[in-house]
Amino acid sequence: MFTLRTAQVLAGSDTKRNIATLLYDNLNARNLRPFLDIKNMKPGDKLFDHINRAILTSKVAVTVFSPNYCDSYFCLHELALIMESKKRIIPIFFDINPSQLDVMIEKVTCSDNEIQRFRWALQEAKDTVGLTFDSCKGNLSEVVTIASDVIVERLVELEANDEDV
Repeated sequence: MFTLRTAQVLAGSDTKRNIATLLYDNLNARNLRPFLDIKNMKPGDKLFDHINRAILTSKVAVTVFSPNYCDSYFCLHELALIMESKKRIIPIFFDINPSQLDVMIEKVTCSDNEIQRFRWALQEAKDTVGLTFDSCKGNLSEVVTIASDVIVERLVELEANDEDV
């Protein structure tokens, strides 16, 4: 089942029930088989196992960065795994500028090696062209549509590259 996944949507707790869910629903309506933990996991599922498998088997990862994103060990772990596995990432900066992303050591309990790993992954994400959204000024349905279109374009590119090999 996970090998059919084409897009992984990652979001912090403050965006899962708005932009991430809307994006998931839009991708699902396009038959793209997205993965979002609150939509795809059931009670009793192993959190890390399912999410790690979804990341490793997806072709594109969409990460919704928000003001609270870097407070979450899980979000940072998922981002690092995406970057380490060299997945195509589409960042969405939701009410935050890329320059504001940093690991808050006082909020995330982990080793020095993990902090370095997370900071490296954040820098890689900041260096990737993404979409920005300001909830005070923007239209949420518009950014979801644009993001979905970009995901489709990236998947088509990846499929074309696979056929060339």
